[in-house]
Amino acid sequence: RYLLEQDFPGMRIGPEPTTDSFIAVMYGDAEGNVPGNALVVDPKKPFRKLSRFGNAFLNRFMCSQLPNQVLKSISIIDSPGILSGEKQRISRGYDFCQVLQWFAERVDRIILLFDAHKLDISDEFSEAIKSFRGQDDKIRVVLNKADQVDTQQLMRVYGALMWSLGKVINTPEVLRVYIGSFWSHPLRNTENRRLFEAEAQDLFKDIQSLPQKAAVRKLNDLIKRARLAKVHAYIISYLKKEMPSVFGKENKKKELISRLPEIYIQLQREYHISAGDFPEVKKMQELLETCDFTKFHSLKPKLIEAVDNMLANKIASLMSLIRQEESNMPTEIVQGGAFDGTMAGPFGHGYGEGAKEGADEDEWVVAKDKPAYDEIFYTLSPINGKISGISAKKEMVTSKLPNSVLGKIWKLSDCDGDGMLDDEEFALAKHLIKIKLDGYELPGTLPSHLVPPSHRKPFQTAE
Repeated sequence: RYLLEQDFPGMRIGPEPTTDSFIAVMYGDAEGNVPGNALVVDPKKPFRKLSRFGNAFLNRFMCSQLPNQVLKSISIIDSPGILSGEKQRISRGYDFCQVLQWFAERVDRIILLFDAHKLDISDEFSEAIKSFRGQDDKIRVVLNKADQVDTQQLMRVYGALMWSLGKVINTPEVLRVYIGSFWSHPLRNTENRRLFEAEAQDLFKDIQSLPQKAAVRKLNDLIKRARLAKVHAYIISYLKKEMPSVFGKENKKKELISRLPEIYIQLQREYHISAGDFPEVKKMQELLETCDFTKFHSLKPKLIEAVDNMLANKIASLMSLIRQEESNMPTEIVQGGAFDGTMAGPFGHGYGEGAKEGADEDEWVVAKDKPAYDEIFYTLSPINGKISGISAKKEMVTSKLPNSVLGKIWKLSDCDGDGMLDDEEFALAKHLIKIKLDGYELPGTLPSHLVPPSHRKPFQTAE
């Protein structure tokens, strides 16, 4: 709702788990809903494989279409509200985690939403997060409603959230958490406004980059699936080879299933496969219980060779083709809705801050602090109105900034490139040091509004 800046058909927002369905929010010329059963038989939509989850799921699945500019670049899958307490013991009628896993394998980004005043990770939420295993690079976390607590409480909430997530997502890497208040109402606590704006901007950049990376992501998934298929072929062919031709098939099957961890290790050594490419042992054992091992296929070396050739050679040329195509096409980013609000005018991120301060003012922005800078300038014994690089260095290093940064500041400040600074150039250097010490980035080239007045080229008037 926040990203689209408009309601979509079937939307219900409330503090309790209101969304009881999976809603695919997609672009359409007219507003409307398409129910799940009709959706999975539509060849133009990518949901046909969802029919295997049955009617109980399809009755809780719908596509909401509307003409919104944001949806021209991305589609959003809104999942049902997570249950907690007594409610989570009641079955949904379909395998909720399996459906989440199906979507997780196919989407570009997974966003987990937490409320700053309600951090509890229920059993169902914990199981849902576990179903994203193997897709950790896609996960981002949003700590929403952060304006409802003050700074001290927010620090505690953030720490508690990271601790809770560490218990559920068993990876040594820390997940990226975006803190903010993602709705259009006034902030309750305004003390963290700047933090919320910077975090929202980071999240927007992350989402806006998705259309550009879609082709590479699909190629990445193809490679991942090829590796998994190859390992699967080794496991299946091994089980087939070990089965007796006539008697004792059931007993041998049970023995092979129980020995699956040992078989994994044996195949790793024999074919030099990474342990991370093997499917989860427990899940594989459960699936094998219902299979007839005698119907499995034997290993076909030519097919394995073809897969290896594809991974070694074909994928590299495909990657270069994608890069070539991307360079020829215009850069596609998500536009419209909330994304447009952070781009234009004085409310764009960073407008009037750091190096952009004073961009729309007539007076040179450094002038207001120049008297203080002049006092320092004249203590450095200027000769013919200029101080040498050595004198400037003595003063500039007192900022404790590293030489690499001070070198860049010197380059930006020495407008005439004579290796010395006059009073205006020195004031500019001090201003750029202040910008850096305030936590802002230095510009790559000096913006026109920061150029000292005496170094500005006069406008040539037509006679």
